[in-house]
Amino acid sequence: MDTGILIDSFAEFAKNKNVDRPTMIRILEDVFRTMIRKKYTTDDNFDIIINADKGDLEIWRFREIVDDNSEDIWDHDKISLSDAKKIEPDFEIGEEVAEEVKLEDFGRRAVMTARQTLIQKIKDLEKDLLFQKYKELVGEIMTAEVYQILGKEVLLIDAEGNELSLPKNEQIYKDRYRKGETVRAIVHRVEMVNGNPKIILSRTSPVFLERLFEQEVPEVYDGIINIKKVVREPGERAKVAVESIDDRIDPVGACVGMKGSRIHSIVRELQNENIDVINFTDNMELYIQRALSPAKIGQIKIDADAGRASVYLKPDQVSLAIGKGGQNIKLGSKLVGLEIDVFRELDEVEEEDVALSEFSDEIEGWVLEELKRVGLDTAKSVLALSKDDLLRRTDLEEETILEVFRILSQEFE
Repeated sequence: MDTGILIDSFAEFAKNKNVDRPTMIRILEDVFRTMIRKKYTTDDNFDIIINADKGDLEIWRFREIVDDNSEDIWDHDKISLSDAKKIEPDFEIGEEVAEEVKLEDFGRRAVMTARQTLIQKIKDLEKDLLFQKYKELVGEIMTAEVYQILGKEVLLIDAEGNELSLPKNEQIYKDRYRKGETVRAIVHRVEMVNGNPKIILSRTSPVFLERLFEQEVPEVYDGIINIKKVVREPGERAKVAVESIDDRIDPVGACVGMKGSRIHSIVRELQNENIDVINFTDNMELYIQRALSPAKIGQIKIDADAGRASVYLKPDQVSLAIGKGGQNIKLGSKLVGLEIDVFRELDEVEEEDVALSEFSDEIEGWVLEELKRVGLDTAKSVLALSKDDLLRRTDLEEETILEVFRILSQEFE
């Protein structure tokens, strides 16, 4: 293979990949120095001159002339006087011989090895460039095209034909994909797998929702409105705490838009995920009230050391605070950073009711805790529900629930 072809092919690749000239020259020089070391053991006394624009290569070997009987004659950087005179008759001892080494001097096998080395370095450089490119894009939204749907992931390609992965656990469970359609997601992480960069996307990350707000709400993009925290149950519900650095701008109103115009496109992108936008505040009691909206809270007790908060509500507000499948209280707890326990406030007409704690000698503690977790802290509040309701809302088994019903019912017989 001609040296010019090697250099030209690499220069063309480097140009297409926007590789800077110093990097391109360094890689080419590494390849040829590998050839030199294999033939001559060392490359210390060799100079390589590459003109990538013209596809030219010059390799020069430098050696000092010594007497034919010198002990140094076998050193890699020495040449005997008699051998030097074969190159130039008027050479003398002590002078330096600069001898050009031609590519064909290395032999066909060495040239083919150099070609393979160059191809591998090209591939390694391409992988490194791809890894670095997407490493800088982590947390950013991108659009890619679906080209293969597998059991555990959907494979996509970007505008440059690079393969991206959207794993099952990073997909919104309502998402359905078809080959050729475009998908929006964030670059979640980039990792090397068996020497190849693997770019993993996500549509379930809270960051994805945050970036969608930046795209749809100019005030968020400009930094006038700050998104303090995002918590999600992907495809179901999300809570977003926002604050404005400009008192004249209502952060919630700006994010929702006139008649929901701004948030509507975000909801549609997230498969109709119900998004609650609330005003952030340093007042923890007020923050908890907003986090458990739409429920109306009567009283709040915060134990900062234990990382818990107890909220007391009217009976008709308990289910609102807990939400479908416990989503509202779960997201509210994540948003404020405290475990929230819900309790019912007793009306005067309910004075005959008995607190569940009174049954601790008959009902195991972990069962009582599970009932309290879903807002049931009195006997009548439990008896007001059906067996199926408790099976759905708690982690209790049917046999345990029936036994609880039996014990509590005896209290009012």
